[in-house]
Formats: sequence, C-alpha cells, structure tokens
Amino acid sequence: MKAARFYGQKDIRIEEVPSPSAPLADEVAVEVLFCGICGTDLHEYVVGAIVTPTKPHPLTGVTNPQILGHEFSARVIEIGKDVRDVKVGDRVAIMPAIVCGRCIPCRTGRGHLCLLFACTGLSAPTGGLGEIAILKEYQVAILPDSMSDQAGALVEPAAVAAYGVDRVGVTGGDIVFVSGAGPIGALSALYANAIGASQVIISEPNPFRAAFARSLNLGPVLNPLDESFSDQIQEITEGRGVDVAIEASGTTPGLTGCLNNIRRSGKIVQTGLHTKPATIDAMKLSEKDISYVGSWCYLITDWSRVIRLAASGKYPIEKMVSNVISIDDVVTKGFDVLIDPKGDQMKVLVKVKK
Repeated sequence: MKAARFYGQKDIRIEEVPSPSAPLADEVAVEVLFCGICGTDLHEYVVGAIVTPTKPHPLTGVTNPQILGHEFSARVIEIGKDVRDVKVGDRVAIMPAIVCGRCIPCRTGRGHLCLLFACTGLSAPTGGLGEIAILKEYQVAILPDSMSDQAGALVEPAAVAAYGVDRVGVTGGDIVFVSGAGPIGALSALYANAIGASQVIISEPNPFRAAFARSLNLGPVLNPLDESFSDQIQEITEGRGVDVAIEASGTTPGLTGCLNNIRRSGKIVQTGLHTKPATIDAMKLSEKDISYVGSWCYLITDWSRVIRLAASGKYPIEKMVSNVISIDDVVTKGFDVLIDPKGDQMKVLVKVKK
C-alpha cells in the first residue's frame, strides 16, 4: 500500500509498504478516506523527531520511520472476531489515542494522560497517511449519514478544541476570548458558540486567518498588534473584561493578551502548545484571582458526543477545510504550505484512497 512515512527532520517519503496483517480479535482494519495534517505533524517535520519514537515505544514497540496521520476518517473493511460495535462497511472517525488501561490515570478515567500514551499516526504501526490502518475497537466511532467523510477527519481536532473549552466551563451568556485563529483556535471559537457563549472575540494578527475568522460570524476579530487592542476589548465588554479566555496561539504575547483582558475571577485555558518556555506575569494571576489551567488532548470517550454535536449542525467543523490534496502531494502542497508563516491555508485534508 502507499503511505507517507516520517524519517526525520524535513524527511517525509511517499513509499510503497506492505499492507498490515489481518486484525486481531479486538481490532478493526479500515480503509482510510481523508486525513488531516495537524500542527503536531508540522512540528515533527520542522524539528523532529519530537514525539515520533527514535527507540522502541514502551507500549507499541515501534520506531521511526513512522506512517504519519492521526486525524482521519475511514471505512471498515475487516473486523476481529470479538468486535461488536462496528461492522464491515461502516464509515468511522478515528480516536487515535492508544492507552495501556492499567496505569493510575487510565484506571481513574483519564486515559488521555496514560503513562504509556501512544498515538496512531505518531507512535504506532499504522497511521492515517497510509491506505490501510489497524485500530483497537475503542478507537473507532461510527459517523452518521448526515456527516461527510471530510467532516469525519475533523472530529479529532474538534475534540481537542472542545476539551480545552470544557476545562474552563463556558456558561451560557459568557463572553469568550480566543487568542489565535489557527485550526484549534477557530474550532474552539465554534465550540464555545455552540455551547452558549453570547459572543466570541477572536485575536489574530495573520490577515488570512483573521479574514477566515470573520467569515465564521461569531463576533469581533481584532488584531493584537493594534495599539487600541485592549481598549477595543474593554469597549466590547463595557469595561468588565472577558469571562473566559482560550489561549490557542502557543505564544507569550497570546498568553499576555489573555491575562490583560480577562475579568477578575475569570478563567484561562492553555490549549495552544508552547514549544519553548513562556514568560508570564504571575502577579496578575493573584491580583485578578484568575484560574489558569492546562489542556492536553481530549477525553478518549468523547468521540460520540463530539460527533453528535457536529452532526446537529451546531458545531460546523467542516468549515475548517481549506484544501484537499492527494497523498502524492502531501509534502509540497501540504507540509511545505502549512509551515509557511504567510500561508493562506487553514486545514488541509489528504485524500488517501483514490
């Protein structure tokens, strides 16, 4: 089968590799339909290896080269003898986390914090940028007829965004501030709107992403580089500040914008991943009685809930798709385009199966 494999920094190769063996008793074989390119994939490509294993992974035993791709939709083509929840022919969205089920986080319902955490498409034998993938039964969730295959490939980043927003508990009527309108920031804004925010204020300096954010029609889109940035937020909130802030840029300026513009006793969640230590004015946390929390991945049991919300139309995740490319073009029209700081793409999907 054809697959995009990561060997190291700036080294992704489109290769013919052996198709995986038949699924074990608790496994599902799927034919991949669409796969998204994630920020984590881009970090691997630019800096790598970071999370792809250079020595045998303690849970899966794999090492690079790794078939990338952990945001994908697929069709079931074979099931193990003990599989009950899906059948051959079902269209599914993939929950890529692979967990041990035995460590304390797993046994207390926090599998996303598994001490041996692995991920299909990052540290597993197969990935979404290969034509066929093998998954555990708990990793597949059926897509309803009302959701497209492309939308199915957006469920994973949609769950990342949803979990971050849920960490700070948006209440109906809240004014929500989102710092950074990349894919996760934009999905966070859409999710906050879906669960009851009265208004979403988005901060984004990139002109293309700002224009995209405006097209979502959720509320004001501001340039954080403008001198009047904080004054504009004060005017919008009648001097009160925002109730909740989602830091999705992964930058010190983005976090500073959240700290400066949150109301007293407001809540900030760090959803964007910082690739280097951030500078923070910790005194503001105390002076304003701010709650500042982290967010990692998603609850691995959340797929059905996110799918239902997307299928209802309230969480229109498919709006994120800006281009669809073939697997042969994954480097030139995918990775290289997305790492360009002046790039004009939001979410690029790879059509894996012709």
